[in-house]
Amino acid sequence: MKDWCPLHGLSSEQQSRVLEKKTRLDKLRPFPNAALQRLRQDISVEWTYNSNSIEGNTLSLRETRVVLQDGLTIGGKTMREHFEAINHHKAISWLEEVVCPGKNITASDILTLHGLVMASIDDEFCGRFRTGRVQITGANFIPPNPLKVPDLLDELIEWVHQNPQKLDPVSLAAVFHHRFVWIHPFFDGNGRTGRLAMNLILMGMGYPPLIILRADRDKYYRALNEANQGKFDKLLLLFFQGAERSLELYLSALGNGYDDYLPLEQIANDPAVPYGQEYLSLLARRGELEAFKEGRVWYSTPKAVKRYMER
Repeated sequence: MKDWCPLHGLSSEQQSRVLEKKTRLDKLRPFPNAALQRLRQDISVEWTYNSNSIEGNTLSLRETRVVLQDGLTIGGKTMREHFEAINHHKAISWLEEVVCPGKNITASDILTLHGLVMASIDDEFCGRFRTGRVQITGANFIPPNPLKVPDLLDELIEWVHQNPQKLDPVSLAAVFHHRFVWIHPFFDGNGRTGRLAMNLILMGMGYPPLIILRADRDKYYRALNEANQGKFDKLLLLFFQGAERSLELYLSALGNGYDDYLPLEQIANDPAVPYGQEYLSLLARRGELEAFKEGRVWYSTPKAVKRYMER
């Protein structure tokens, strides 16, 4: 067992829900082309906005959509911010072209993704491993010597291919992402590239893209720091929440979702629900209540709350 992966997956109610929804999604294949194209278009914009925003890009979701779909520039925003949006969108398109069932991620894939992400931003090092040491503000670790980067990345990729602990796809992607960020293969663009690469793994296993939300930025960084100390619980929880949200988006768009989701505040106002909004939010954050997040608002269904009450 690798000492940087001290877990055997996540055993939880949420994991069971994700597996059940993935099974339901698989039964709907092949997806109608029109619905799939619309989904991909919407998710590509949202994915680009959230991933760039985590790294400090100030384009709003609406502005990101305008840049990508209308080809316009936004006053008061830097050219780098525009390139970050355009480049990430191109990287997603490339990823969607190459992904296929059973696709094994390679070092070449990762270099290609980084080259697309950093084009016209850092032409000297886009698609190239770093050649010097780096330090990460706010992180509780120092990335390894640059001379070790190629071998460490090859070791990580081989570990993904072998999956010696038989981790489920979401846990596998979470551990891969953590280790990738720790290796920090590039001078810049590691976060965006890592979040794209982890989705190459997930999408190759039939999952929709998993998006880390801008609203969860602080939680995401704290979870990565805890994983550096061998504590993966929070990172796994964040990934399973993201996977469940994406599965719900696909199931709903394909006409196979659950009942309409409501804000937890609205559900808590139901006299039949003995819990307040704060407690329901706590259950959602822990993964104990079937729920997903949009912005900073949690959504669930009355039936999901009833199932929790019965348990």
